Amino acid sequence: MATGIDIGSNSLRAVKIDCAMHEKVAEYEKVVRTAEGLDATGRISDGAIERIIEALKEAQECMGGFGRVRAVATAAFRMAKNAQEATECIESATGIPIEIVDAETESLLSVRGVEYGLRAKKYPTERFLMADIGGASTEIVMKHRADILFRSFRLGILTTIERFRTKEEIVFGIRRHMSDIEEFLRDLFELFGKPKIFVGTGGTPATVAALKLGLTYETYDAAKVSGVTISSDDIEKAYTQLMKLPPKERARLVGTGREDAIMAGLVILGELLRRAGYKEMVVSDEGVREGAALSLCGS
Repeated sequence: MATGIDIGSNSLRAVKIDCAMHEKVAEYEKVVRTAEGLDATGRISDGAIERIIEALKEAQECMGGFGRVRAVATAAFRMAKNAQEATECIESATGIPIEIVDAETESLLSVRGVEYGLRAKKYPTERFLMADIGGASTEIVMKHRADILFRSFRLGILTTIERFRTKEEIVFGIRRHMSDIEEFLRDLFELFGKPKIFVGTGGTPATVAALKLGLTYETYDAAKVSGVTISSDDIEKAYTQLMKLPPKERARLVGTGREDAIMAGLVILGELLRRAGYKEMVVSDEGVREGAALSLCGS
């Protein structure tokens, strides 16, 4: 058994995989808002550290222990000036070593996890474009045969809602930050061609797929969500549906702690699909945590 833990900028996600069978045996997810206040202070807050510690302890109990474990921390920790202090505090409280990974390692792990999910749904894995929208950054990755090309952009759902307050400011701010992503995509397609498959991983595309399937946060089923295709119309429907709801009802659908940030995520997702020139994307619930677990399995 091997457990992979992804301490993301908004959520902490863990998965235990049976290495012999290559099957998931336990999963855990909780919103910890690691990047909350990061844009203003440059630090991971004491509150975020406590939420991460609590989530790790809860995950260990819920999953029946971790066995071999690889816990990776991503963009928020890379940006924070107190990252080392924060990881030491978490390790001291939980006994779990925390590895702050660079953007390249994060992309490699994410691709590995996404490939695992795509294969399970009978999708080809030789070439695909992938977007991972996180709390503090958005990663764009192209898998082209044996090559993996990537770039991390400082455009995240939590940092966006902290930087911009109104709906109009959020939309304008996101669109203003899209030029660099659009240029990167243009270069990728010019040099390597445009893949047929565009994969969305992370909470935002998974939420759109879940809403399309009529699932709430409580009835969310990763096995049903992975492999679902979503279109720009699906993203727009999700945005309109959630925008009309009061925060408490919105939280029932998307999870407590996501009810505000999801709106920024949907704008980013819609812009990515439009600017990449795709009509739809394949949703993958799998990502960094699966990649981390599989790295321990040696496969």
